[in-house]
Amino acid sequence: MAVRKFKPTTPGQRHKIIGAFDNITASAPEKSLVFGKRSTGGRNNTGKETMRYIGGGHKRKFRIIDFKRNKDGIPATVKTIEYDPNRSARIALVFYADGEKRYILAPNGLQVGQKIMSGKDIAPEVGNCLPMSDIPLGTLIHNIELRPGQGACFVRSAGVFAQLSSKDDKYAIIKLPSGELRKILLACKATVGVVGNADHNLEKSGKAGRSRWLGRRPRNRGVAMNPVDHPMGGGEGRASGGHPRSRKGLLAKGYKTRRPKNASNKYIIERRKK
Repeated sequence: MAVRKFKPTTPGQRHKIIGAFDNITASAPEKSLVFGKRSTGGRNNTGKETMRYIGGGHKRKFRIIDFKRNKDGIPATVKTIEYDPNRSARIALVFYADGEKRYILAPNGLQVGQKIMSGKDIAPEVGNCLPMSDIPLGTLIHNIELRPGQGACFVRSAGVFAQLSSKDDKYAIIKLPSGELRKILLACKATVGVVGNADHNLEKSGKAGRSRWLGRRPRNRGVAMNPVDHPMGGGEGRASGGHPRSRKGLLAKGYKTRRPKNASNKYIIERRKK
């Protein structure tokens, strides 16, 4: 995976860096696995704006991704690698031997025509999904479940991976991309490999219009507001506004907002890096 840079023929092209589509093998999604995605514009079911700076953007179709990988013991063949507008990673369309089609997150190195499987007692190869009790120590993994059968909720963004550090009784100890060391049940599934499209973090939009295409409206700073509108507003001249905080007064940039009596604290061995 690489990125494309452009000659500065216009101001918008000057700093524009976008991902290359050289490994994309299909332009249209599988019809049976997509449905229309409604745009909310940041409004709730009564029409009240509950999230600011959202609206517009290109129309999208939502691809149904198989995060559970629960077709155990049935081999599947990778048919296409596709772009997904709803996530930073690429997705792969796989055809199972029984005729079913599903989308999965495409790990780095997954090729069209490759065979993948999920379940117990299978080889820990790239794209295979198996319980962490069967994965060797030190393996790079992604798409990790928090509870058995729940479906993956960790390590799904482009280019990220976790590492299986050790196993203790009925828990696996995982080093997450944030640097956090955490216990997860050995019965939980994970997929072997690193999420693809690793150069996603190098991309630059180049112009404000590209953000509008993604449905992001202009965001005005708190320090530029009046005191009635934001805790950091007001002041004479270019006053900075004090300690950074949200519009509702919650401190940001360094202030720990995690609840000290969180039930999941007992599973966290070492907190993420500061």
